[in-house]
Amino acid sequence: MRLLIGIVIALAVPVVASGAAASEEQFALIVSGATGGEPYVGQQAKWRAALETALREKLGVEAGRIAILSDDPAAQLKSTREEVRRQLASFAKLAQNDVLLVVLLGHGSADADEAKFNLVGPDLSAAEWRELLRPIRARVIFVNTTSASFPFLERLAAPRRVVITATDSIAQRFVTVFPQYFIQALSDPAADIDKNNRVSIWEAFSAASLNVRQHYEQRGQLTTERALLDDNGDGIGREAGTPGGDGTLASRIYLDASTEPETATDPELVELLQRRVALEADVDELRARKPLMPAADYAAEFERLMIDLARVSREIRRRKS
Repeated sequence: MRLLIGIVIALAVPVVASGAAASEEQFALIVSGATGGEPYVGQQAKWRAALETALREKLGVEAGRIAILSDDPAAQLKSTREEVRRQLASFAKLAQNDVLLVVLLGHGSADADEAKFNLVGPDLSAAEWRELLRPIRARVIFVNTTSASFPFLERLAAPRRVVITATDSIAQRFVTVFPQYFIQALSDPAADIDKNNRVSIWEAFSAASLNVRQHYEQRGQLTTERALLDDNGDGIGREAGTPGGDGTLASRIYLDASTEPETATDPELVELLQRRVALEADVDELRARKPLMPAADYAAEFERLMIDLARVSREIRRRKS
């Protein structure tokens, strides 16, 4: 390991890469489920509009790449299980480097056996959502903002996937305020911790979690929701501000297009950038498989990937200069 560290330092590879592949494109599916009547009708409509505005006007996601499902009578796409299936099936064509954001707004339920998200008509369970996501090759950020959403984290966790739930147990059954603060954080400059003028998924999650805690503290109320994030595939998750193995992948996924000069037309540079993203994905997947591997095999594979990543990063910097 000392040899590996020396090689990495010598090649000056960053621990967390800052850019995305030049071919990366962003997509979003917003599912606003059954409202359950007033006052939730207006609340969900407000959150839907705020999220769409943030994605389109502040993050630059094209309107044609955002699908919005709701129970609004005037909605073109209804939030039914059939429409959810159809929309997710359409995303199976996305490339490996693309990013798909899936946000659930509304109400959830859970018991010892299963958790569900409330749709118009029959609901979809966490296990069914997992199967619907399975064919999608893109990097998926799945955000369940509802009460009792924790089982979704356990069910949907997978390599190269970020799963966020508004609660850390099925006992947290009260209506959540997490969606309000998460949507706000996606394009809030104050959430930009590393000051690179972009808000990563991890930064948005951290800012939203902090604001949720402050929301309850300012009202003198006990906190009835604690959000978790999993991005290493183990299904355990991590609360913002606490130690844990999650956050590496989420810290380098963004919903806006890259502002780096990595959109160069140099075909060799583009190939190198794509190679770097693929290596980063391989590292994330290896870390998820660590508990199942002999220690020596894991160390050898980790060393190989880190050396390859260092060499590719060095060549990228050389070609840019």
